[in-house]
Parts: sequence; structure tokens; C-alpha cells
Amino acid sequence: MGFLRKSTLAAAMIAAGFSTAASADYQYGFGNISINYLDWSSGTESRAKKKDFMFLELEGGAGFDWGEVYGFFDLENPHKNNEESDGNGRRTAMKGTMRYYLGNTGFNLYGHIYDVDTADFSEQNRLVGVGFNYQNANFFWKPFLAINNTNKTGNFGHFSGYNGLVAGWVMGYGFKLAGQDFMFSNWHEYEFDRDKQYHQGKKDGNNGAAALWWNANEKITAGIQYRYADDKLGSNSFQNGLVYTLKYNF
Repeated sequence: MGFLRKSTLAAAMIAAGFSTAASADYQYGFGNISINYLDWSSGTESRAKKKDFMFLELEGGAGFDWGEVYGFFDLENPHKNNEESDGNGRRTAMKGTMRYYLGNTGFNLYGHIYDVDTADFSEQNRLVGVGFNYQNANFFWKPFLAINNTNKTGNFGHFSGYNGLVAGWVMGYGFKLAGQDFMFSNWHEYEFDRDKQYHQGKKDGNNGAAALWWNANEKITAGIQYRYADDKLGSNSFQNGLVYTLKYNF
């Protein structure tokens, strides 16, 4: 399957999920558009040959009586040529997540699609598994365990099929400091028992970010994220950097 077709399929499935959700009892929702700058560490630039970049993101989510949905679309290096193949060209990334609640148990059926497209590399991960939701007044934690089906093409090799398991979570803690609203958040994904034909035989990989957000008002949020990955993102090395973000909430 061509990568443009894969990206279109991912977008269609995300849109279908939101469309289906819209017909259920709405409980909450959010959306924002942001401008972001990822500043890789000097070690990452040396080890993984990564380059700093700017990206635009459209993000949103909603909760319903049956479950919840979440998604984002990133346009990286929007001012660059999408045919550049030196790791510094225009790229797109998107993700759609859905949790279907299993009654009032806290458990849910979990699924997500992540899709990235560059001039010389493309990959789509399709996850299906189980998750759990915990939440109180200021804190939430949503872990999951899922089967990973991967389709990859391009300069980093070709792979299609079962690719092990992924365990991960999203979490957040809201608090006040000096009368201002803040939130700490973290997402993490640990891939294990990957196929030996994938990522040069590296069986495990980690990917995630920890962030501090300042909700200046209802419309404006600023944040700084510590971005990290190991044996992921096209490199067999540890990678880390800082992401500076300014969001407009709607």
C-alpha cells in the first residue's frame, strides 16, 4: 500500500471514529491548534543525526457515555520542501485513539493508529488491546497493553505484519501555583518482543514525553516538554530534546 494511501486511510479511520462518537451522548471535549519547536540535544544530533524543527499541530478529544476518542495531526517543517531527503524536509504525523468502556469497571477496549510520512520513510502502527482509566479531581492515569501491527516502507527497510506488543500510558496532574493553573503530563510507550526484521533487530523500544503546561487563560496554554526515545524514531540510539509549545484552545 502506498504511503499516501496509508495516510489517507489513517485520516479516514480517525474521522470515522469521531463521526461515530458524535452520535452518542456527549460528556466533554477539547480542541486546540499549536505552534511547536523541537530542540534536540547536541548528543542526539551527533548520535542520531537529528535536526531541530518547527511543527504545527491540530489536536482534539471528546468523551461520551460509551467511551472516548482523541487525535492529532502534525505538519512538521511546514515551510520546507516535502521532497527533501536529508531528514530536514516537510513531514506529516497523525494519531487517532479510541477507548470503548467495559461498563463501569474502569477497563476498556483500546485501539490506536499512528501514521508518519516523510520523503524517504513511512510507517503506520495499528494497535488493538485493553486499557484502564483512573481519575480523581486533579489526577488521571490511563494505561494500556496492545498488539502492534506495523507497516513500514522506505530507507529504513520494509516490514509488514505482527510486531510484538506495546505497553503505555497517558497521565496528567493539575495544580495551582501562585494563583496560576498548571498541569504536569506524561505519555510513554514501550514496545517489546518486536519482530527481528524490524528496526535492525532491536527487540525493544521506548518513546515518550513529560511536560509542564501553564494555562494562562481559557484560550492560551504554554508548555515545555522533555521529549525522549530509545531505539525508536529511525535510530538505534537514545534521543532527547525539549519541545516549546504555544496553544490556542477552542
